[in-house]
Amino acid sequence: MAALTEEQSLIKDQAETWVAKEAPVQSFRNMRDSDNALSFDDATWSNIVEMGWTGILVPEQYGGSELGYLTFGIVLEEIGKHLVASPLFASAFVGASAILLGGSDQQKQALLPGIVSGDSIMTLALEESPRHAPEKTALKAESSGSGFSLSGTKTFVLEGMSATSFIVAARTSGNPGESSGITLFVVPADTPGLSRSKLETLDSRGYANLNFDNVEVSEASVLGQVGEGFGILTATLDRARAGIGAEMLGTGSQAFELTLEYLKTRVQFGKVIGSFQALGHRAAGFFTQKELARSCVEAALQAIDADAKNVDEMSTLSKCKVGDFLHDMSNELIQIHGGIGMTDQLDAGFYLKRARVLETAYGNQAYHRSRYAELMGF
Repeated sequence: MAALTEEQSLIKDQAETWVAKEAPVQSFRNMRDSDNALSFDDATWSNIVEMGWTGILVPEQYGGSELGYLTFGIVLEEIGKHLVASPLFASAFVGASAILLGGSDQQKQALLPGIVSGDSIMTLALEESPRHAPEKTALKAESSGSGFSLSGTKTFVLEGMSATSFIVAARTSGNPGESSGITLFVVPADTPGLSRSKLETLDSRGYANLNFDNVEVSEASVLGQVGEGFGILTATLDRARAGIGAEMLGTGSQAFELTLEYLKTRVQFGKVIGSFQALGHRAAGFFTQKELARSCVEAALQAIDADAKNVDEMSTLSKCKVGDFLHDMSNELIQIHGGIGMTDQLDAGFYLKRARVLETAYGNQAYHRSRYAELMGF
């Protein structure tokens, strides 16, 4: 782990203690079984806001603490360990990043305080197909009076059911597949013509499909410049990949700990199964994978904080490596537990389901291997 400042160490301890005590996996199980329409607990969200985590990226002038991306990553890792469901990542990490990167002073003043207070939940509406392909944005934004009219659909919108506003990637010119001509709009969830429907997913979270039926927005809703939103979008996505990588690291690390605990307690043939050399070697291999993934995740977050030139490379490397680790580790968690690992009574299945969804978010491993090769000139 990177050397933490005193403040970061305190935040890590706070997050570790709170998650273990107030938001363990059982809390997630209870929320899932309650058929909660928003797929997160209001009390959990209120506690997160009170602890100030929603303001970690936001400058003090807008009500935040501006402690940086690595600090936020520390919190997301702890949240990932116990599968805490909340809009924290979607709104205070991804949404806030987009506003910080592309918003005018007026937009920042209007939008960021609400994200910090938790009164606003802002999420990115990007995907239009099962595969991550930002440049293939097809949702139309046509000039209409003093603004634009949006028509089309978005799918797999993170926290789409609870969002009070969306950052929508739309095409004002050009054709799907072209990076030019994409514009970002801030669209309130209650805008006439915008409807949403809950999308049932393996991990029981609040994803939604959105439908835009001639949704009228003003020019003031444009984030950045008309037709030039792809740069802001890409920078936002690189931050999202680094952040979700931290959560994935937490999820994979906890899967490792659960596996290790079972290896130390399950007795077979008169011995704990962890004493068998083959299983010991497998555990050592996964520990190595975990630490390599950690190095990549922390390097990506540190690159963002340092405003480094290779943020894109580090973020895509991080998402790929932590994705490989989480995929293999979640499989191993089930494999080691055997048949009981497949039952709903055991928490192991929650980690497997969450892993599969997290892997696909903002590009899966195959996407990022290809992107990394392109970035490196291959």
